[in-house]
Amino acid sequence: MIVLGVLAATFSLAAAPVGAQSRSKVSKPVLVIHGGAGVIRRENSKNDDAAIRKVLETALRNGYGELQAGKPALDAVTAAITVLEDSPYFNAGKGAVFTHEGRNELDSSIMEGHTQRAGAVAGVQHIKNPILLARAVMDKSPHVMLVGKGAETFAKAQGFTMMPTSYFHTEKRAGQLRKAQLQEAGKQVAAGPEYLRYIGTVGALALDSAGNLAAGTSTGGMSNKRWNRVGDSPIIGAGTWADKQCAFSGTGWGEYYIRTAAARMTCARVEFEGESAAAAGAAIVNGDIVNLGGNGGAIVMTADGDFAFPFNTEGMYRGWIDASGQPHVALYVDEGLRGDVLPAAQATLDAPVR
Repeated sequence: MIVLGVLAATFSLAAAPVGAQSRSKVSKPVLVIHGGAGVIRRENSKNDDAAIRKVLETALRNGYGELQAGKPALDAVTAAITVLEDSPYFNAGKGAVFTHEGRNELDSSIMEGHTQRAGAVAGVQHIKNPILLARAVMDKSPHVMLVGKGAETFAKAQGFTMMPTSYFHTEKRAGQLRKAQLQEAGKQVAAGPEYLRYIGTVGALALDSAGNLAAGTSTGGMSNKRWNRVGDSPIIGAGTWADKQCAFSGTGWGEYYIRTAAARMTCARVEFEGESAAAAGAAIVNGDIVNLGGNGGAIVMTADGDFAFPFNTEGMYRGWIDASGQPHVALYVDEGLRGDVLPAAQATLDAPVR
């Protein structure tokens, strides 16, 4: 009888919704963002660096303002990401890279942790803020992912304004396409690492006062991509994931995030192994992905508000905001932002943690 009683009690605990107790209390809101891994110093001027930091800070303030107002994590994620999509400094929305054919094809996804509802779009060409369309797919359609013309037909039905393709044209991205095509033709030697073709994806994770998590990711994909290539960003479980215990948004060489199911596997380590955000992120982003030949970074958050920035490139645009509303942002590997998780070779850098 004693054994049966213990078993019954154990089953009762196991059957209870994970995280229900923590969500019954008021949680301290948390917001973290990324603006892409793979950045290197020589690609930016000092003025660029200053402008990028300012946009990251604005995204954090806008997103955190939603959390302070008692809004759900989804609202904070979309508020932060739309700021990044509206900036030409990131490979998402306004600043999207060009395909081989000279188009901008945009991908995005969003996921709510406690319901595991999700929405995604891929290959859209006229949507100013793809993260908002991804959320509309989640909220207003019976589907998870819509692609290309179908996604834009849905967008029109939902009242989205179709942007002219000229809106997405920036000379910096056009120059990157020309350089990539010269390199492809053997007429110019590559001046940097391969991952520079994949930089700039943006993402956000939020924990709201109800204890619920959400994640979102948005990108223009890979510079000079062909054949309507789609990377990990709009794929639930690869580039984006949120459940009751963990949230993830990735940035990097998308093929490897797809092959490792990076987002879901990171959060599975939290769920089944009890790992921290840092340990789980390091195992997948700085472990499995690198071991296959890929690279990049991510943001990871757990339901207790702990967060991590695992990455294995020279830099990653990233930031978090403290309880007083003060943003903390960093661009490069040696800046030592709180939550940074680096491979052993990079972790030897002596940098202050902020």
